Order: sequence, then C-alpha cells, then structure tokens
Amino acid sequence: MTESATTATTVVDDAAPAASLFSPITLGRLELPNRIVMAPLTRRRAHADGTPSDLMVRHYADRATAGLIIAEGTFLSHRSRTYLNQPGLATDEHVAGWRQVTDAVHAAGGRITVQLMHGGRVAMLPDAEERGIVAPSALPVGGERRLPDGTTRPHATPRALATDEMGGVVAEFADAARRAIDAGFDGVEIHGANGYLLQQFLAASTNHRDDAYGGSPANRARLVVEVTRAVADAVGADRTALRLSPGETRQGLEEHDSPDVAATYAALNAGIAGLGLAYLHVLSFHPDSELVQGIRRDFGGPFVINSGFEEVTTRAEAERFLVEDLGDAVAVGRPLLANPDLVRRWREGRELNTPDPATFYTPGEVGYNDYPFLED
Repeated sequence: MTESATTATTVVDDAAPAASLFSPITLGRLELPNRIVMAPLTRRRAHADGTPSDLMVRHYADRATAGLIIAEGTFLSHRSRTYLNQPGLATDEHVAGWRQVTDAVHAAGGRITVQLMHGGRVAMLPDAEERGIVAPSALPVGGERRLPDGTTRPHATPRALATDEMGGVVAEFADAARRAIDAGFDGVEIHGANGYLLQQFLAASTNHRDDAYGGSPANRARLVVEVTRAVADAVGADRTALRLSPGETRQGLEEHDSPDVAATYAALNAGIAGLGLAYLHVLSFHPDSELVQGIRRDFGGPFVINSGFEEVTTRAEAERFLVEDLGDAVAVGRPLLANPDLVRRWREGRELNTPDPATFYTPGEVGYNDYPFLED
C-alpha cells in the first residue's frame, strides 16, 4: 500500500450492532466505559534515548475513547531494550516524557496502562555490549537484527542468566512499575508473551536450564511468578496485569510443540493465584481453544482476549468473542491504529480508515497521527 494515511481508502465494517461491546467493565481499580481495549502496539516513535516524544502525546490522547489504552512495550533498563526508538521507563527523563502522555490521555477522559517489556535474547545492544544480552539459556534467536545504520547481522548468542541474577531481573520489573505509576499510568501490564524474556523462560525450546528456573513446568514458570508478585507488591495487584501468548511461534519459540505447555501455564496460574490481578491479557490465533480457555478458567479473573497480529479485528469478531464468552474485553490493534475514533465508528456502523503497514515503524506523523477522525 503506497497511499499516505490521510488518503488511505476506507472499508465498511459490516458487523451488526452489538451493545455489549459498549457496556462498562471493571478491571482491578479501573472502571472502563466500554470493552474495547487498545492493544500495545510497537510504533518506534520515541526519541533515540527512549524518551517519549510529542508525537506520542498526541497519538495516545487521540485514542482516549477506548475503554483502556495499553501503551506499547516499554523497556525497563538498557539491557532489556529491543527496538530502535522504543520508549523506556529507566530514567527520570523517561518518566517525565511519559507524564506528558498520561496527562494528555487523562485530560481527554481516558485510562492508560503501560506494558513492561524485557527483550531477553532479542534485545538490541551495541556490538561492544553484546555480553549484556541475556536469556534463560545461551541459545540465539536465529535470523537477523537490523542495525542503526540500516544494515543487518545475525542475532548475538545471549549469555545465560546465572541463578543469583534472577533477583535483579525481578527488581528491574518492579522498579519500572514504580516509575510507571510516578509517570501517571493507571496501571502496568507485564509482558510475558511474544517470545521476549519472560516467555523465553516459560518455553521448553528456549529454556534448557537445570536449576530452580528450568526443567519442569513449575520451574519454567517460576520467574514469571516472581516478577508478577513483585510488581503487584510494588504498585498493587489491582494495578497489575499480565500478558501471555500460549503456543507462541514468534522470536524462534516452538512452544506450540511442547507436550507440557498446558502444565506450564497451569503452574503459572497456581503461582499467582489469590493475588487479585487487574486482568489477564491473552493473545492467541485460537481464542476458543482448550489451552486458552483453560488458562482463563485457572486464572478466574477479568480476561482480555486478543486474536493475534495477522488479521484485522472486525466489530463482528470482537462482539463474537463476548457473545461466545471467550473473554470479558477485547484487545484491538490495527483498527485503533488507523481509527482514533474507532469506538464511535463501531458504535455508529461508520466507515473505517485502512491501516498502512508501510508506516507502522517509520518516523514522523505520517501513518501515526494523520489518520482522520469522522467529520460529523
């Protein structure tokens, strides 16, 4: 697609009206006016040092009518950073930048949390600092990474974290959660999905450890449990959420082939039982599968369902998830990317702007802040 966002063609979403999408819901201490949740979408519009930009202030404020905004995956520390121009929560400057975003969202009547993310073996560090790239085991992700100069090279082989380093990883998440609340976020979502560090511990294909953090479902779940409990202690369980993507295949994971994947997620749920988390956010191409719905039953709390990256979620599909009781709220990505007023468009059955994939990760306003609102 070569058109700019402002000239993109439109498509008509032909879903039937469905009031349940627009009914309120409580997630932890948050009261949402509707069940349309903006999924965390990496857009790489932060400054080079990870400080949120003015572009991001407008972008998130424009989407404040969503029931909840989950801001994009945000790095905790230098070694956890995964993408160029990814925002961070590691410095006072990051906190101040995010405060401008959260203030703007709140002024527009919205609610916003942030996703706390550690890249693990897919982190991007300068060549001289590759020793800082860590993972459960010394297994490279495969494929190539793009360097700042536009060239590519194979991913580095990570260093396996020592057992006595786990407390430091847990502390990074908890410290970033505290900074998120200082920055004005209404809560935090721990990124335990998409093949990043925490899921690298969950998956048998990337976790070959023989200590307390590997070798069995309970041990592979241990770090995620410890991180979740520490973040809940730091900022309150009712402001803490967790994202999972069971059966993941991205970032070189082969979790879908693991014979004990269900047991691993059951162990994870057992480890966080009773905390009273705000919600569990699960991304899966098969939201009606026994694996996903089993995780939901074990969790027993508010459940945000996300059908994945490949297909654009339509209003009909989102409503089906609720009608068929596959989740309590629906995380939406590309439609909200291209339609800042998506809640109104879906409610009124109006036309939708078409997202332009060519601008998903490029700098500047185009494809980010120039998708038009309805004029009447």
